[in-house]
Amino acid sequence: MGIFERFLSVWVGLGMIAGLAGGSVLPELFTFLGELQYAQINLVIAVLIWLMIYPMMMQIDFQAVADIRRRPKGLVITLVVNWLIKPFTMALLAMVFMRHVFGDWISASLAEEYIAGMILLGVAPCTAMVFVWSQLTKGDANYTLAQVAVNDLIMVVAFAPIAAFLLGVTEVTVPWDTLLLSVSMFVVVPLVAGVLTRRMVRSAEQLDKISATMKPLSVFGLVGTVILLFGFQAQTILDNPVDIVLIAIPLLIQTYVIFAIAYFWMKKWQQPHCVAAPGSMIGASNFFELAVAVAISLFGVHSGAALATVVGVLVEVPVMLSLVAYANRTKLQFGVNAS
Repeated sequence: MGIFERFLSVWVGLGMIAGLAGGSVLPELFTFLGELQYAQINLVIAVLIWLMIYPMMMQIDFQAVADIRRRPKGLVITLVVNWLIKPFTMALLAMVFMRHVFGDWISASLAEEYIAGMILLGVAPCTAMVFVWSQLTKGDANYTLAQVAVNDLIMVVAFAPIAAFLLGVTEVTVPWDTLLLSVSMFVVVPLVAGVLTRRMVRSAEQLDKISATMKPLSVFGLVGTVILLFGFQAQTILDNPVDIVLIAIPLLIQTYVIFAIAYFWMKKWQQPHCVAAPGSMIGASNFFELAVAVAISLFGVHSGAALATVVGVLVEVPVMLSLVAYANRTKLQFGVNAS
């Protein structure tokens, strides 16, 4: 493990500080970069995420993906946790904390907006960054692809009705441009690039060399993403520090609870670590572009719901890195099947 991977948490922490400082000192620059977006997807961050995903996509073997139907347990756990557990635990935690635990600190109307934003995060499991977490935990690239692909197919039909039910509204309009562009940009395009690379490279040794060369770029992509995320929201963080903390607390609890449910269920069903770790992180992390887009369309860009989804963006990377570290430390607990 090189210096980039060994001190990844340090680089991310420095990136958070650099983003806050840069967003405060150079707001015009970060405003300009933040406006380079389409369908709520920032194009600069998209390129950085692509750098992180591409090395893993080079490992995809379509024959191995097809064989996953013979070992469906890991996929079943991921889907049950994502769609039958996660949205409802998020709604419960949001209501308990915003209406009761923090009820004396914020107004009732603002509390309801925060609840709505957190619910939208809970109904939007991750599409892109899970490939990064899978790579950091040495996950099975083929199984991760299958988990993400099936999850995205379910999201097309399940996101709107579950969100509408939990929000108590009659209809939630899915921003199809955000959903389809995100899946295309973060799954299809890097997958095609990875497949083409595998076909062009003549040996496994050459492929390993390319992957090793890309590792520093992957870390650069992750840290660069953190800098931009915190830079874009620097003023929001500085203007609303207390509210940011209040929103972050139930989001943190939700993330760790959902990971724990999936991870230990995977262990109970004797799934290999390379399936258990990334599968548990799909639900623990969020498809924040989709959540932000829906929050803005339903409640407005300056609403508490939009702020709550933004807080979800800010806490995700450091929290998920802590889960990556935990998953790597507990790998041997999965016994002979760990790989």
